Amino acid sequence: MLNDIGSVIPGLTRDPRSAGEPPWIAGQARNDRVGFLKIEGLSKSFVPGKPVFADVSFALDKGEFVCIIGHSGCGKTTILNVLAGLDTASSGHVFMDGREVTEPGLERGVVFQSHALMPWLTVRKNIAFAVESRWPDWPRAQVNEHVERFVAMVGLSPAIDKKPSQLSGGMKQRVGIARAFAIQPKMLLLDEPFGALDALTRGTIQDELMAIVRQTRQTVFMITHDVDEAILLADRILLMSNGTEHAGGYTPGGIAEVVVNTLARDRTRAGLHHLPGYYELRNHIVDFLVTRAHAGTLKNLSGATP
Repeated sequence: MLNDIGSVIPGLTRDPRSAGEPPWIAGQARNDRVGFLKIEGLSKSFVPGKPVFADVSFALDKGEFVCIIGHSGCGKTTILNVLAGLDTASSGHVFMDGREVTEPGLERGVVFQSHALMPWLTVRKNIAFAVESRWPDWPRAQVNEHVERFVAMVGLSPAIDKKPSQLSGGMKQRVGIARAFAIQPKMLLLDEPFGALDALTRGTIQDELMAIVRQTRQTVFMITHDVDEAILLADRILLMSNGTEHAGGYTPGGIAEVVVNTLARDRTRAGLHHLPGYYELRNHIVDFLVTRAHAGTLKNLSGATP
């Protein structure tokens, strides 16, 4: 059984199925939230009888920032691709704003690990292409004004008429973020968008993303391997276990635990490690990844509903 730490360490919840939970933990952890986005019983199998993950259920409220952390192969990106409509689950359903997600749509903006820019188009035209897809009846002047506003938001106005080959890696990722925000999606899906960047550039873009999210009150679901990044950005952190072969057979992966981040909402990278509860929160997540991230060690809690 997972440690009963929710009432002791700020920022943490216990196993969602533990007995005797305080009501505030149950309300944060279980799938009984208002649920702008609802994931119900999601499973994915590539090999019959051995799903990568099973019975994954969670919900996001509107304006909430949720990160998911787990080892490679646990199915994080598959879940994000199902939310984006780019992949299908073996079973289960995804609902956003009351409608089932079955295909890609402009109400969901996606930023991938790579910038995914069209190399023959300038920054302006890369973003304008998305904007024109979203609002095909807009006149060119309105499109241009809209593009310039979001390029300025990520600090790239001087490079707006440059092509991707003339930009650094960090600048390309900024373009991808600006493009995703420019279509004003109901939800933003981020698949480790800063993973290939150096630490300094990564930190700068984290700050910019956090500022934009606060300004726009965007709903965000993000995959990351960086524990500090999750603590900095997320309201809640989903800890995902890997499917595991063991003596008793096979246990699929899933959402093993939910961490509610109660650190100050105005937290910054520079001040993060000074906040009360930061080290306990970080150590708990790292301990999960090191010692408890394999489904076989969780006593078959991989199907727990957060």
